[in-house]
Amino acid sequence: ETEEGLLSKIKMASSILFINEKGDILIFRKFRDDVSRKETMNFCNKIVATKEVNETPMIELDGVTFMHTTVNDVTVVATTKTNCNCTMIMEFLYQLIILCKMFFDADFNENQIRKNFVLIYELLDEVMDYGLPQILEPDVLKLYITTGKVNKAVKSIEKLKQITIQATGAIPWRSEGIKYRKNEIFIDIIENLNVLVSNKGAVLKSDVVGQVVMKTKLTGMPECKFGINDKLFMRAASGDPKNTVSRGIDIDDIKFHQCVRLGRFDRDRSITFVPPDGVFQLMTYRITENITLPFKIMPIVQEYGKSRIEYSVKIKSIYDSSNFASNIIVKIPVPKNTATCKIFSTGIGKAKYEPDQSALLWRIKKLNGDSDYVLIGEVTLTQTKSDKQWDRPPIGLEFQVPMFTASGLRVRYLKVHEKNNYKPTKWIRYITKGGEYEVRI
Repeated sequence: ETEEGLLSKIKMASSILFINEKGDILIFRKFRDDVSRKETMNFCNKIVATKEVNETPMIELDGVTFMHTTVNDVTVVATTKTNCNCTMIMEFLYQLIILCKMFFDADFNENQIRKNFVLIYELLDEVMDYGLPQILEPDVLKLYITTGKVNKAVKSIEKLKQITIQATGAIPWRSEGIKYRKNEIFIDIIENLNVLVSNKGAVLKSDVVGQVVMKTKLTGMPECKFGINDKLFMRAASGDPKNTVSRGIDIDDIKFHQCVRLGRFDRDRSITFVPPDGVFQLMTYRITENITLPFKIMPIVQEYGKSRIEYSVKIKSIYDSSNFASNIIVKIPVPKNTATCKIFSTGIGKAKYEPDQSALLWRIKKLNGDSDYVLIGEVTLTQTKSDKQWDRPPIGLEFQVPMFTASGLRVRYLKVHEKNNYKPTKWIRYITKGGEYEVRI
């Protein structure tokens, strides 16, 4: 069978479009001939111009599937008439937007797109071929796309050869010949804690969404092996699950950077990789079991008719006394018809009524572990004609706690092997932040 015949059977994108909020096409790059510009105008007129574009990320019109995402005032669209991998195409669109922001050195909007027509078409020529995603690694693309604000022109033949090897080799995310006087690797474990607590203090739902961010300054082509206290890995490594499982954590979902060898991970749960140079996200994960909360919020809200509400909100830090939390904001909701708000005491920090947020914001710069404070306040209400009762939205909590993980995840080791046999300096930092942390009142 001919190459053209084989390509016709591969399910792929037909074209990529950038459309403004009026439905006008700013960028139209066709990779195949099966979807015409006239057919794409149906999407522009029926969906984008009528403001229905945010309802669903995939729409089929007259046999053409439109996969799209909107950022600011621009909708980026991929079209196809085949049963292609929609998840792959959507991920491609997200990565394309990130690349554009990087090369623009500015936000992604219509104004920047009009300024960078040539750059965008050059990017599209490199990142997609005949509707199939190709190179999306920024460190490779910026070496030979000389338009935009992130590059300098490639001037030597040797440099061009190196780019070709990097773009087509097995490790496109790292180039040869990297050297550092001091070899270092920085690891940040950043967790966002999402919790819903009842007004009686029972945890109704909780989960942790975390990420492992690395910054590498390593010479050569190092092989790294990264270990965490994952139950399945510890079981496979020790052969004695009775002694190790109790100390490990259960990871529900996990996603890796492309540098991680997935075959090795599937086989023995080991995380091995050749890292990119600089900052990158090694992995993201989600955990739903055995989560430790850093705070306990105990609210008492009493309504006196339709004219007055009294608040007593206690915050207790339940992490170690040697640790501390910073930038804490307790968002205590108040009715929209609040007239005045009086704060009698806080014990720590400052509290202020914010009318635009319909909330009382209690800000605490620093809170040591194993301590508690109480805010006491009163709200007076204006009379309203409506008989509708106040729906009592939950209290929200924002915070940062260093050297603490709500999931219990810990780095067990990071081994680095390189032919020069150097020993890099390793730095590890843990941070837990408040995500959707809510307490019902």
